[in-house]
Order: sequence, then C-alpha cells, then structure tokens
Amino acid sequence: MLSIYKKNKGIDLWGGVECTINRIGNTYMDQLKLSGYYTRKGDLNEFAKLGITALRYPVLWETYQPHKYTKVDFGELATDLFKLKQNNIEPIAGLLHHGSGPEFTDLLDENFPLLFAEYAAEVASAFPYLKYYTPVNEPLTTARFSGLYGHWYPHHKTEISFLKILFNQLKGTVLAMQEIRKVNPDAKLIQTEDLAKVFSTQQMKYQADFENIRRWLTYDILTGKLTRNHPLFYYIIESGINVTDINFFQENPCMPDILGANYYVTSERYLDENVHKYFDDKDEKIDSGEYVDVEAVRIYNNEKTGLKLRLNELWLRYRIPVAVTELHMNCHREEQLRWFHDAWNDCKELKNEGVDIKGLTAWALLGSYGWDKLLTDKNHKYETGVFDITSGKLRETCITRLLRKLSQGQSYEHPLLETPGWWKRSSRFINSNFSDTDICNSDKLIFIISKRGVLGSMFAKHCDDRAINYLPLGRNDFDICDTEQMNNMIRLYKPWAIINCAGYVNIDLAETEITNCLNLNTRGIIKLADICQKNNIKLVTFSSDMVFNGEKGNYSEEDQTDPVNIYGMSKVLAENFVMLHNPNALIIRTSSFFSPYDQHNFLSIALDEISEGRKFTAEDGITISPTYVPHLVDKTLDLLTDDENGVVHLTNKGSISWYEFACTAAKQAGLKTEYISKLDSNMKNKKVRRPANSSMTSIKGDFMPTLEEAITDYLKMYLPTLTINKEILENKY
Repeated sequence: MLSIYKKNKGIDLWGGVECTINRIGNTYMDQLKLSGYYTRKGDLNEFAKLGITALRYPVLWETYQPHKYTKVDFGELATDLFKLKQNNIEPIAGLLHHGSGPEFTDLLDENFPLLFAEYAAEVASAFPYLKYYTPVNEPLTTARFSGLYGHWYPHHKTEISFLKILFNQLKGTVLAMQEIRKVNPDAKLIQTEDLAKVFSTQQMKYQADFENIRRWLTYDILTGKLTRNHPLFYYIIESGINVTDINFFQENPCMPDILGANYYVTSERYLDENVHKYFDDKDEKIDSGEYVDVEAVRIYNNEKTGLKLRLNELWLRYRIPVAVTELHMNCHREEQLRWFHDAWNDCKELKNEGVDIKGLTAWALLGSYGWDKLLTDKNHKYETGVFDITSGKLRETCITRLLRKLSQGQSYEHPLLETPGWWKRSSRFINSNFSDTDICNSDKLIFIISKRGVLGSMFAKHCDDRAINYLPLGRNDFDICDTEQMNNMIRLYKPWAIINCAGYVNIDLAETEITNCLNLNTRGIIKLADICQKNNIKLVTFSSDMVFNGEKGNYSEEDQTDPVNIYGMSKVLAENFVMLHNPNALIIRTSSFFSPYDQHNFLSIALDEISEGRKFTAEDGITISPTYVPHLVDKTLDLLTDDENGVVHLTNKGSISWYEFACTAAKQAGLKTEYISKLDSNMKNKKVRRPANSSMTSIKGDFMPTLEEAITDYLKMYLPTLTINKEILENKY
C-alpha cells in the first residue's frame, strides 16, 4: 500500500467522513447512522472514484465496544479495510471523534486513558497492517465543548473539568499509540486539532492572548513543550492539574508524525466588548467580562486571516509535516466550490515555499448533521458535503468533479470560480456599508429570461446576493419564440447558462388561447432547448404539477405524466422534447408559488384580506405542494452549479389543501381563522379541470425545507408589511 508519509512533490488529496458520536445527557448522536452509511454498501467504491490517496476512517470505540464486558466485535470492518487496500487508499483510523467513550466511561473518568488504550490494542491486534492513526480527534475542541461550555457530555463548565478532559484524552492518545506500536512499530500518529486563532479589540486583548496560547495545548503537550517555561504552566497547576500529570508527557514522549489542521471559516474569531454594535436590542450597560465572539473574517480591521497564514504558523512553530485534515463550509454550492479550490491553491503555494504539506482532506464526503447547532439539537439539519445523500444514494455535486480533476493533476474550470468567495468580498463585514466592488468583472454570465416575473426577479435578487454574474432579459430582449433574436443575443454575450422563467401561466385561459399557450410553453421552449444544445449552454427551465392527473398524489420524478388540461399538456410536450434533444438540460417541476415580494399570490391575498377583517374563501378539495419562491430559487442555483440534469421536483415538503394552507399561515401569523371560509371543490363540474391531488415529492434528493419552515420564512418578511386590526388577532397574542 502507498505511504502518505513519504516526501511527495505535490499535494495529496485525502477524504474523510463526518463520524462524530457525541453524547447529550444519555442520548448518543451517531453521524454515520444519520447519513445511512451503515446500510449502504457502495460508498467506499464511490470514494475511490474521487482519486483520494487516504481516508480518515472511523474505527470508533462506541461502535465496536459499546459495553464493558462484551467482546469487541468489528463486524464487517475487515471487509471495508480490504476495499480501501484494493483501491490504494490508505486508511487513517480514528478511534474517538468528539466522543465521550462508551457508556461505561466518560471523559472525566480517571480510568478513561487505560480503557481507551485497551481498545486501541484490540484494534491493532485485529488489523496489524493499519499504519496511520488519529486516536482522538480535536482533544482541545472536545474538552472545551464538554468541560468548559457544557454543550456535550459530561456538560461541565469549569476550568478544571476542561483541563482534566484535555489531559485524559491526550494521556489516552499516548497510551493508545504505545499499545499500537507494540503490534506495529511503524505506526504513525496524525494528531488533529482546530486551526484556531483569536483577534480582538484592545480592551479584549488579554482574553485573545490567553486563547492564542491555549489553542496550541494539544500539540504543545504531545511535543513536550509544556514545561515550567510554558506560559500556561502555572495556570494549569493553579487550576488543579497535578505536576505528575504534566510530567507523564515528559516521561512518555509521543511526537506526532503529522499535524492535522482542521480549518473552517469559523476557526478564526474576533472578541469585542462593544456588544451593542452587534445586537440592536441590547443597549444597556455591559457587565464586566461580557463580550461578543464572532467570526474574524466578518470584522473590518488590519488583521490578516486565512488558511495559508494559519498553516504557516503551525509549520514554523513545530516543523512537523502538516496536513489539512478537515475542510468544509456550510454554504451555497458555488461557495463550497470556491472554499475548497482556494484551500488547494493555498496548500500548493505553501508547498512551493518549503512548507511540508502532505495532504488536503475533502471533508465531509457524505456531509454532516446538526453542526449548525453544535450537535446539541435533536433537529439534525443536514449540510451537503462532497456528495449529497438526501435521496439515500450518493448524488454527485460540483465538488465531486473538482476532486476528480485535482486528483488527476488537472485544473478544474467552472464559470463561478472566477468570482471570489464571500469571505473575500467587502460585503462580508458586519455593520458596514461596503459593497462588493471587488468582485471580478467575469464575462461568464447567466441569462435570466422574464426579468419582471415573480420567478425571474427572484433569480436576479439571489444572483446579486450570491455574486453570480447575470443578465436579466425581457421579452423584447430575448423572445423564446424568435430564433434569430436569441442567436444574436447569445453570440453577443456568450452565456454559460440560461434560466428560462418565461411561459404562459393562465391555466383557465389556456383552454381557449391554445395557440398562444403552446407557443410560449412548448414551441418556444423547443427552440430555446435546441439553441442551447448547439451552443453548449446549460438550460434550466420550469414545468408544473399540472403534468399529472391528480388521481395518485405525492408524485415523484418517475411517475407517468397524464395532464388533464391544455396547460398541463403544453408542459408535457416541452418536457419530452427537451429530454430527447437536450438531455443535459435541467427541468424543474414545481407548484403553487408564494413569495413575500409578490402581493398577487394566493397566500399574500389571503393574509391581506384576513388582516383587514374581510372574509376569504379557499377551496378544500384540491391538494397541492406549495412552493416558497426564495427556497426554490436557491436550490435551483445549487443544482445548476452542480450541473444536474433531467427532471427534478422542487416543492416545499408537505401537501395541503388551499383552505388548510390559508388557515395554517393565518395561525402562524397570529390571526383568527374565523375569517376563512371553506369552498368544497367538485372537480367534475369545473370548467377547466385541475388535478385533485397534484402534491409532489422527489426521489432525487431531500432538497427543500418543510412547508412549515417555508411559511415561517415567508411571514418574517411579509407580516411587517401588513396593517392588522387588533380585534382579529388570536387571543394568545
């Protein structure tokens, strides 16, 4: 098997799966279980296709030895490790990942290090060929979260608990490596830690200075730097740590072979005692010791931030080979792409400058759950990683394609890489009036067709927010029925993608204006799809729930279309042609828009009427999947960035009748539902048939937030625009 410790000329690409098993009270949260990794058998083969040379692989204590007096059972682990060997991927065995150990111990247990070492001995005996180990991931970070902040078990908030947990984990690391090396003397320690740094105002400099010394403790202790000359030696002693515990590391040196730096945009912090600058509702006098802790990248000052600087600091302090062992951003897809691409370039530059960088890790391959709330909330929000796994399968993203290119020594080109990430743009600063004047004037742009429509104008707004270069076009500029005009505009501006929001939208009039409907919804789309195919332009266009007959409901992309009206037929004809002649196109089926920026949609009209004390009637016999337009637009842009193709359903999760929709929104808004009356629908007697149940779901991914979340987001924006009579508010308000 290849060695990742050899002197390499370039940067190796590593991978990692988020595998935390953290404990809150008596509840364990297992990331691998949430991601479905245990039940999928093909993940490792998909990882291998990325071209990675090493994989941070979980051999977690809690998983394989959950009970003290039962035999350690590694199950199918040997099979997985053999798959890695077949694919020339070096496993880096992680034994504890932000965990507190099995239920028979915890991070403050004085027997924790010995018990942990016993487990490490079992791993080494079962798999003597394993060479690379990270016994404990981020000991300092885990100690802060478990012993200082109280987020994780055992939920302590004292300096002594923090230090005891840190020392327990590091002593466990030393003893574990001793046991491992009894079996494999060549075993290497890759010790990971968050690559943190703290900046501050002058008044908070004392706290920043302390934290900037403390951030090195994991490495300082393992490398023998914690002597009486260390700035924190007496702080540690005075906090309650015994000198013999410190001397243990002098007597049992355990120098890491590679320093693993975990880096996030949140790793660098800024401390400010001026709390009122950040919270408008907190103008009272600030108590001594109270301050704001925010991402340093969001503060306008003269301090330099970034991965390249922090890696160079790490190298200069220890002169030990370095690897970036975690790199991830929870953001829009193009920002994830820019984040990793920037890091790759930083590592290459440092390598050329003489810094011994071994690898850069794509983290997390399967994404992660619950980190937006630091794993403390039972509502486990998913963050997409290299793959999107929300369908239960591994769906490729633009990051997947980026990694494949990098692993082959090739450059990766994407139109959105020419714009700097938000962490480099002036608009990132808190409480500033900076605009993004530093955005490059990329000639790579998107056409947005139907710039004045609800959908087109929302795309323009979100492209502005996401620094995506675009050109908004109206019918006079770009008529999808005029081939010559479209060709002229494409030759002039050379767009890399076209988002078509144009179309005929009146379902009732379509029955009599058949020619007009077919021109806009079918013939025009056919012409546009053909032009995009010939010019290698990515096409995104929209279809409707009206392509279904409504007899089934909960329709997926695989369900047969069977329209019951002319409008639905026009959409089906367009879909069929586009998929046949332009298979790389992306067709978004969606339904029943509502938006805070559109006062003519169903929900806005309903709330306007109710807030004024007027009766509002809504049908109860039609079931739909309402779609919040901002959510739809953001997810469409993500899928466009991923170069997704085919038909994808995008509606907010849930199905509801129009009457229930109005009542639900009114209740969330605190309005009385007595003003809403129910209209029973008899579909057979309707002049223009509509599907009785056109609700939709997707088998391609769990892309959209729930309907409840969508209504909440809508109301945050729309309620302030309403004038509401007090007497129509619910009593609870």
